[in-house]
Amino acid sequence: MSLVETLPVVWYFIIGFAVMMYVLLDGFVLGIGILTPFADDDEQRDHMMNTAAPIWDGNETWLVMGGAGLMAAFPKAYALVLSTFYLPILIMLIALISRGVSFEFRFKAAKSRVIWGFAFAAGSILCAFMQGLILGALVEGMPITGGKYIHDVTFGWFSPFSVLTGIAVVFGYALLGATWLILKTDGRVQRIAFDLTRPLMLAVIAFMLLVSAWLPFLSSNLMARWFTWPNFLYLSPVPILTIINAAALWIAVIRNREVEPFVLSLCFFVLGFIGLVVGIWPNIVPPSLTIWQAASPVQSQGFVLVGVIIMIPAVLAYTAYSYRVFRGKVLAGEGYY
Repeated sequence: MSLVETLPVVWYFIIGFAVMMYVLLDGFVLGIGILTPFADDDEQRDHMMNTAAPIWDGNETWLVMGGAGLMAAFPKAYALVLSTFYLPILIMLIALISRGVSFEFRFKAAKSRVIWGFAFAAGSILCAFMQGLILGALVEGMPITGGKYIHDVTFGWFSPFSVLTGIAVVFGYALLGATWLILKTDGRVQRIAFDLTRPLMLAVIAFMLLVSAWLPFLSSNLMARWFTWPNFLYLSPVPILTIINAAALWIAVIRNREVEPFVLSLCFFVLGFIGLVVGIWPNIVPPSLTIWQAASPVQSQGFVLVGVIIMIPAVLAYTAYSYRVFRGKVLAGEGYY
C-alpha cells in the first residue's frame, strides 16, 4: 500500500486509541460524579472524590489529542462533525468546565459546598449524556450532499437512537465509577458501590442489547456488515466475548471481588469500541465519508505524525507513573496509603 492509502489508516487508529483512552480514564471520574448523590453525607462524597483527585487532571489530554488529530489528519470530517454537532459539543465543554471548577471549589467552600457538589454531579451527568448523544448521532449517520450535512444542523443530531446512546453512556460511566470505588475504597462507601454495581450492570447489559439490536436497522451497510456470510463468522467473537465478559462481571460482583469488576467494566467499553469500529469501517463519518476521502495531504499527515509518535509514549508514561504512585486504597479522611 502507498502512503496515500496507509497514513489515513494509521491516523484512524491513532484517533480511535486517543478517544478510547479518554473514555476509559475519564469515564470512571465522570461516573464518580454521577454517583455522588447516592452518598450518605458529605464525608462520603469527599471520600469518593479523593479517589480521583490526584489522577484526573490529565485525562482531557486524550480528548484534546483526538480532536487535534482529527483536525490535522481528516479536516473534512473535522469541519463536518464540529459544525453539525456544535451545540452538543458546546454543552459538553461547558459541563466539563463546570465539573472541573466545582471539583476544586467544593473542597474549599463552606456555605456553598452543596451548590458545588450539585454542579459536580450535574456537570458529570450532562457531559456523559452529550458524549453518548454525539456518538449515537454519528453512528446513526450523517447524510451528506456536496460535502454538507443535509439535515437540520441545529437539532438534526437529536433522535430516539442518539438519546438512547446518551442514556446508555451515563449508565456505563456510572458502572465504571462504581467499580472504581469498589477497587479504591473500603467500609460504607465500598458497600454503596457494590450495591449500585448490580443494577448498573444489568442496565448496561440491557442498553448494549438494545443498541446492538437497533444498529443493523439504521443502515443497510451495517446490516450487511454484521449479518452476511462470512462476515457473521468473522465478527461473532465480539458479541461472544461481550456475553462472557458480562457473566464474569456478574460473578465477580456476587463474590465481592475488588479488582475484577473494574477491569471487566473497562473491557465492556473496549469491546463496544471494537464493535463500533468494525461496524462503520472504513467510514470516519457514516454512512459515506471514508477515511481516504476525508484525509489531508500526505505531507500534513506525516508531519503531525512525528509529533504524535513522541507525545503518545510520553503521555502513556506519565499516566502509568501517576497511577503507580497513587496505587492502593484511599482511606476516609486520610487519603492514599
